[in-house]
Amino acid sequence: MRITGEIAVEAPRAKVFDALRDPRFFASCIEGVGELASLGGNRFEAMLETKVAYIQLRFKVVVEMTRIDPPREIEARVEGTPVGVVGRLAATSLTRLVEDGDITRIEYEIDASLTGKLGALGAPVVKSKAKDMEKAFAARLRAAFAATAPAP
Repeated sequence: MRITGEIAVEAPRAKVFDALRDPRFFASCIEGVGELASLGGNRFEAMLETKVAYIQLRFKVVVEMTRIDPPREIEARVEGTPVGVVGRLAATSLTRLVEDGDITRIEYEIDASLTGKLGALGAPVVKSKAKDMEKAFAARLRAAFAATAPAP
């Protein structure tokens, strides 16, 4: 399953890049993320709780930033297993930051695969959930940058 998109943020590219590299900030923009812990280097572990279709899921995920090119790109690998359900999540993501005047465009590509019961739900259901999560992430990200913007 491939997911692509773009989010525009009113902030300088370097500031957006630093925020996206900060695991605590990044996790705060994703609904349902908790128990974030460093595994050393650019590896982190977290618990993600979400509902996909009629199934409430808890994922134990490990995220590793595999390539960092400041302030342009971040590439990451995500692997996770749902708690209490047979299956596996594996994904790679590439995030590009493009300066566009006072706005930074965050362009992303995610290639994900699901196995087990998760895969049985079907790509349309999972992709719909991913789009909902993307909208919530974008809103939280924009709100975080709006809160830190200097007053006119």
